[in-house]
Order: sequence, then C-alpha cells, then structure tokens
Amino acid sequence: MKNWTLRFRAVDKKNFDELKRGDKSIETRASTIKYQPIEVGDMLTFVCGKERCVKIIIKKYHWPSIDAMAREIDFKEINPSAHSLDEVKKMYASYPNYDEKIKKNGLLGFVLSNRV
Repeated sequence: MKNWTLRFRAVDKKNFDELKRGDKSIETRASTIKYQPIEVGDMLTFVCGKERCVKIIIKKYHWPSIDAMAREIDFKEINPSAHSLDEVKKMYASYPNYDEKIKKNGLLGFVLSNRV
C-alpha cells in the first residue's frame, strides 16, 4: 500500500468538503502518468489549504471519456451538487488543460472508503 497526496485548489473547496463528509464517493483525475500508478488498497491524502482528509481506494476505474464514465456510474458520486452531466462536463473544462488530458489519456475514478 502506498500513500499519495492529491491536492484541491482553494476554488474547489466545495468538492473537498463533499469528499471529506463522504457525500462524494468517487474522486476522478485525468489519467496522466502521475495518477496511473495509483491502485486499489492505496491511501489517498487529500489536501485543501491547511485541511487534510485520508481515504482508502476500494475500486479503480479507467474510462476513455466523460460520457463513458457517465454510462457506468451516477455522476452524483463524483459531484453530488451537480444537477446534470453537462454541469459535470463544465466542471472538468474549468480545470487547466483537462479537456486535452482526458482526450489523450482518459479519466481515472477512485472509489473511496470512509474508513482508513
């Protein structure tokens, strides 16, 4: 088991808080070389400013696109406050170079356990 640190930008604090409370059960990241080695059983330490939250990965997904992800899971597991898939797509588009990264590498999803 390895421990990885994943950071949230201050502007994305709402997402961090949803994850910390357990409302958000799946964390996604563009499947870049940085995140591909993360595996089931690994520990993720999420950081947003001075706050921290630790979760264990119990399942890992790799989707070729956001649409493929939405066919397999409910988008509310990724963004509980979103009202539509379009809203989720806009969220991804707001991250630097994310559209390009997802087109090139796909999207990773990490199902998280609230128990460490």
